[in-house]
Amino acid sequence: MSVQTTPHLNFRGDARTALEHYRTVFGGELVVTTYGDLGQAPDPAEADLVVWGQVSAPSGFRVMAYDVPASRPWSPGEAPFFVSVRGDDVEEVRRYWDALVDGATVVAPLASSEWAPAYGMLTDRFGVTWVLDVAH
Repeated sequence: MSVQTTPHLNFRGDARTALEHYRTVFGGELVVTTYGDLGQAPDPAEADLVVWGQVSAPSGFRVMAYDVPASRPWSPGEAPFFVSVRGDDVEEVRRYWDALVDGATVVAPLASSEWAPAYGMLTDRFGVTWVLDVAH
């Protein structure tokens, strides 16, 4: 038996745009199902919002997301989670970093550290904080 852990990100109207961005960064397949697709739109104005979405790449990268409808409370909070991406190769991790950093706030620049050949942290334009590093 095996278990996979997949970050599931919650948004208020930005899930599709975020997933499309993550697909450009990590590659893979994007699957999006809207409230309208399922006939479950809590409000007709929310029919195009994402009820379930996922990016799944051959490298093993996977992230899920959805849009919390206006009828439910939602707050992004203060750093409620980090998404960690750990690779074996500095250049691979640097490619991800270079794509994620567009419009992001850099918390710690991608650089060599005492514990890893490369480590960096940024908060992307969607408010998601990413930790990228290379296994030591």
